[in-house]
Amino acid sequence: METSPGGLSYEVAQMLRCWQSPDVRHGERGVTIVFVALAMVAILAIAALSIDVIVLYLAKEEAQRSADAAALAAARVLSLSGVTGDPQYNDVSSWQEACNQARLVAQAMVNQNTIGRGLANVVTVTFLYNGAATDCTGGAAFAVNPQVKVDVTRQALPNYFSRIWNRTGNSASATATAEAFNPSNSGSIAPNGIITVSPKCVKPWIVPNQDPSNPANKFVGLLDGSIQNKGIQLDGSGIGGVIGETFTLVSDCRTGNPNCSGGLTDNPPTANSATHTLDYVPALVAGTAGAVPSCAVATDYQQATGGCDQSTVYACGVVGGGVQADLTFDPGKPNGETSTATQCLIHQPGQDWLDSASSARLLLERMRAGPNNPAVTSGTSITSSNSIVSLPIYDTPGQLLGSNPPVTIVGFLQVFINNVDSNGNVNVTVLNVAGCSNTATTSTPTVSGTSPVPVRLITPQ
Repeated sequence: METSPGGLSYEVAQMLRCWQSPDVRHGERGVTIVFVALAMVAILAIAALSIDVIVLYLAKEEAQRSADAAALAAARVLSLSGVTGDPQYNDVSSWQEACNQARLVAQAMVNQNTIGRGLANVVTVTFLYNGAATDCTGGAAFAVNPQVKVDVTRQALPNYFSRIWNRTGNSASATATAEAFNPSNSGSIAPNGIITVSPKCVKPWIVPNQDPSNPANKFVGLLDGSIQNKGIQLDGSGIGGVIGETFTLVSDCRTGNPNCSGGLTDNPPTANSATHTLDYVPALVAGTAGAVPSCAVATDYQQATGGCDQSTVYACGVVGGGVQADLTFDPGKPNGETSTATQCLIHQPGQDWLDSASSARLLLERMRAGPNNPAVTSGTSITSSNSIVSLPIYDTPGQLLGSNPPVTIVGFLQVFINNVDSNGNVNVTVLNVAGCSNTATTSTPTVSGTSPVPVRLITPQ
């Protein structure tokens, strides 16, 4: 019998090896499965964590958008309320009411924007001036370009996988600060002097720099653009403050005399304190307006009045300013240009209106939707309206001589159109004033927007 080197027969040795080999490799079985299982746990943990990180990141973005929208909406309340036309802080009660309204609007805006499929748990609205908090009773400084800061926080965001390690949930928060910028008061705080504005959608009715409540007074100062009749007075008189003053804009182009500068006894356009009227000159419109309703399409002037004139540039302080008085037609004739386009713009009859019987201390609180308001039910309180328009103010250097004479723009009026008659006489109430002087140049930094008192997001210093 053949034997192995160890003295055992070959068959026995072979049998022993067969018995021993499986036992030796048995301990190595399943190792790969263990490694795969461990790797899968790690991979799933990382995937789960990445999902929750993405959810948190998106919630942060939603929180920021919510804060931005709320801050801008609150600043717009300060703009439309007219309180920036009271830079001396004469009426503290109006400022406090404006701030209360701004808080309510900011909260309402936050409630319209979900964060992580839920609403913000904490909303804080703070009013600032140059980065310092104020409670709206902080004096005149706050009345110069006031700022609104909104902080939003969404707590207990849903955890889809990471709740294994943290059951309390994550939170997302954001901060935004917006400013209601009135250039009338920027000269005292801007390092390079007055910062002008360049509002769009300005209606082509150029008004002289004369306050109808007192023709000897001006809307804005020619040197520094400051508001001359500061303050808020809601009785329509203009005595005690230009904000709330009500008067009628009368075309300087009378029926039968389409040339505004020839043969009229009231040139340059004037203000009448007895009847509270102010002459206006229709501006030369350059180009076609946008967002024009079908009832105001006959001419470029109608389109600019009834729609949004983005092409005509009203440049503050530059002689000529790209603006000329269009004296080639008569918008004062019955059923004429101004009357037709303005009725179309404000949906008259059935236009929005100011509730003069209301005891509210702000014009913004008195705005009511008319029967023809396309968005809300008649009588509903509103904060925006097609009846709110901006008008350029020129410096009234003298008579408007010749055809299409250049004029120098020194500011803007923001007014609420109450009504217009068939002769193109437009009754308005002043919501705000923005001045920029006649010394501003094209090199002056400008702030653009659809309002002469625009709102903007800022980064506090």
